[in-house]
Amino acid sequence: MMNLICSDLEGVFIPEIWINVALRTGIEELKLTTRDISDYDVLMKRRLQILDANNLKLKDIMDVIAGVDPLEGAVEFVEWLRSNYQLIVVSDTFDQFAQPLMKKMGWPTIFCHTLLVDETGRVTGYKLRQADAKRKTVNALRSLDYRVVAFGDSYNDIGMLQAADQGILFSPPDNVVAEYPEFPVTRNYDELKKLILASVA
Repeated sequence: MMNLICSDLEGVFIPEIWINVALRTGIEELKLTTRDISDYDVLMKRRLQILDANNLKLKDIMDVIAGVDPLEGAVEFVEWLRSNYQLIVVSDTFDQFAQPLMKKMGWPTIFCHTLLVDETGRVTGYKLRQADAKRKTVNALRSLDYRVVAFGDSYNDIGMLQAADQGILFSPPDNVVAEYPEFPVTRNYDELKKLILASVA
């Protein structure tokens, strides 16, 4: 079987976008991510309420993203992955956020969702590519006879890790490690590289 890698994005290759928005705006609640809240719909609805309450628009978020760079070593690690395997970034971020970030990372393939934005630039909602998209992506790829190694850091990655031939936690918070002890834990790209190589041997 051909090996294929599926990875998360935020917290793995780039810093958490919403945490950076929280730091820029001073809105503490925007620091909550899928590391803290397992129900993505609950999390996103709350974020949209906060944006409305503070009159924050898409441009405000995009201004923050413009200053976000990949994590140290991420670009080189993505280059290594792409030179040895097929890589698909499977993220719960949005097309609008992803484009400038993928440019900084050399344009890897990404599957993600889409924000709904009105003519004033207000974010009115979001459209999921599909429900449980990460798990379904891996299931679809395995149905095509790919052997999938997947890694991520948060609650919303667990379905993807469970569906993969090998799931790996990368730099996860302690609560996720405690709840999902079946997955090996890596803390840096060197550890992750070694485990990927062992998984595809």
